[in-house]
Amino acid sequence: MKSLLQQLELIVCELAQEVIMPRFNQIGFRLKTDGSLVTEADLAMQNAVTNELQRYWPEYQLLGEEMPHEQQQALLDSNSPGLWVLDPLDGTSNFASGIPIFSVSLALIQQGQVKLGLVYDPVRNECFSAIRGQGAWLNQKPIKMNETTLLLQHCIAQVDLKRLPKLLASRLASEHPFASQRNFGSGALDWCWLAAGRSQLYVHGGQKFWDYAAGHLILQEAGGESISFDGDAVFKLSLQARSIVAAQSKALMEDFFHNY
Repeated sequence: MKSLLQQLELIVCELAQEVIMPRFNQIGFRLKTDGSLVTEADLAMQNAVTNELQRYWPEYQLLGEEMPHEQQQALLDSNSPGLWVLDPLDGTSNFASGIPIFSVSLALIQQGQVKLGLVYDPVRNECFSAIRGQGAWLNQKPIKMNETTLLLQHCIAQVDLKRLPKLLASRLASEHPFASQRNFGSGALDWCWLAAGRSQLYVHGGQKFWDYAAGHLILQEAGGESISFDGDAVFKLSLQARSIVAAQSKALMEDFFHNY
């Protein structure tokens, strides 16, 4: 599995530099039916990655963000020996606006579990990756979270207020329970930056399957904790958006739930 991950890192990183970066600040966008943005870079990167993965692993299928919903669901329902889950450009709004925070997310699902995942930030040339049961890495160097004793009021929190329930969003905005709050605009990177210790808490009201599949594993293998708002596991083989509370420690996560 480690050699497979290393090969994937080469493919994804090289394609991102070749396909995505030359288009940064160079192209426009259009609106999809759900109101989100898509650019030429999203589509070109999905096609490029799909072609490379099919060339090396033709037995696996691929579910990409830019596919029709019906096709995505059919792939989830299939009995493929392996299913790639790809977000070719996570943070499209940032990309289209000239904000240099976006990423490529790729996960491999087998037997209903994410076996490996990687998230690549082509601007900072940072590749986060993980293999189930074997650890997490940043540019092939191990990352492991230190147990934090920080209280909620001392934390930097990554919070997407837009997708939170209105009452919760209002409370968090008015009560300021954290030392500082951020929203960077790339969900896949949010997981990885938490795993790397760049924040201590992450709260999101509804993240899509391809946004969290790889990042969730990276955080888990780095030693972080996560749960949905209703107390269920975040990862589900479902296209339904998932709510998230993730933290560097179980105690910090429970502190958030106790107060909010």
